[in-house]
Amino acid sequence: MWVKQIVMALIGLSAGSIVAGGLFGFVVSLGIVSDFADRTGTANRIGLYEDAVAVGGILGNLALLYEFPLTMFSPFLGLFGIFSGVFVGCWALALAEVLNVFPIFLRRINVTKGIGFVILGIAVGKVLGASVYFFFGW
Repeated sequence: MWVKQIVMALIGLSAGSIVAGGLFGFVVSLGIVSDFADRTGTANRIGLYEDAVAVGGILGNLALLYEFPLTMFSPFLGLFGIFSGVFVGCWALALAEVLNVFPIFLRRINVTKGIGFVILGIAVGKVLGASVYFFFGW
């Protein structure tokens, strides 16, 4: 019986590590960490930024896993709100910069007419895909 539990724990840890590695790889590929270092003039402390991203991911996973209660009067609630706001703002900034790829890509492949339809097609595809997943759970 305990062998099955150990195997399940190893599978869970492996799957979690893969997903976390993919997320951190995505964060690095968006250039969030290097952008922080560049904009603040602290490129010599890039290791500190990387450690902060890793610790934030670990603590976020622990908070989701163990569901630590954050009451209204907790001193950590304000810190959590500030850090969450910074995190969401950075993601929005990084994703907005990634959107600059579309005009460059369309110019490279010589698409001059119908750019609006291409972007509309991408948006409709995302909405339909998310709807199918939400309603049918595939």
